[in-house]
Amino acid sequence: MTPASRPVLQRSTALTQFVLAPNPGPMSLEGTNSYVLRAPGSPAAVVVDPGPLDEAHLQALAAAGPVDLILVTHRHADHTAGSARLHELTGAPVRAADKAHCHGGGAPLKDGQAILAGGLEVRVVATPGHTSDSVCFHLPADGPHGSVLSGDTILGRGTTMLDYPDGTLGDYLASLDKLEALGSAAVLPAHGPTLPSLADVSRAYRSHRLERLAQVRAALARLGAEASAGDVADVVYADVDPSVRRAAETSVSAQLHYLRGDAGQRRAWGVTPGETVG
Repeated sequence: MTPASRPVLQRSTALTQFVLAPNPGPMSLEGTNSYVLRAPGSPAAVVVDPGPLDEAHLQALAAAGPVDLILVTHRHADHTAGSARLHELTGAPVRAADKAHCHGGGAPLKDGQAILAGGLEVRVVATPGHTSDSVCFHLPADGPHGSVLSGDTILGRGTTMLDYPDGTLGDYLASLDKLEALGSAAVLPAHGPTLPSLADVSRAYRSHRLERLAQVRAALARLGAEASAGDVADVVYADVDPSVRRAAETSVSAQLHYLRGDAGQRRAWGVTPGETVG
């Protein structure tokens, strides 16, 4: 590997850097941002989302160490495939919400717990919706408003898919409420650029979801209440690129599940109890 092609550690915030993984695509944008967290003066670091099983990428993360701990935001392979190998390279345990993605004795993550590693306090925020095991990591000391590593719950560009049936819209909307409450923290997404205000982005994401929900409701009124996700996607996502068609249809399935769900959810998000969706 030439020096020009070697993965580069880039500064993202006062307490974080990242290495961009070589896995660009329609769903991963430029690739997975694998983050290295470290307090000033700390000899040890924390890695978040090791990314794909790419040796050069993982070697670059290991070289940023010594690595005390490896965290993952959720189960998808573009975040976890390199976890076991990075554990081998560094000896650091891997922790995730799903114990299937923990390695080296790492315990499953719990909502609200505070982890001390790399000289930092990292707070775990459970944010299901994209997947059932999605979590974000809050660094309250990172700059004037802190920062949040948002995984795929919030992206640096565009919006995330809901991996239904594992991820659901009801959970996702509740997670956006939770993130908005963290205020103006910087957003460090797993794909795409850093964003300036978590509260602002959370509100924008919620508005987008509710607009899509209204479009799905209108499509059902036109097509009939029992229309399939594919039929609704043909209407609501008519202009979507074929490369992300499956993601669009999966998100429609989540929206249909939400609209046909319990009265409490429907009341909270603007659907009158007893209202038919046709």
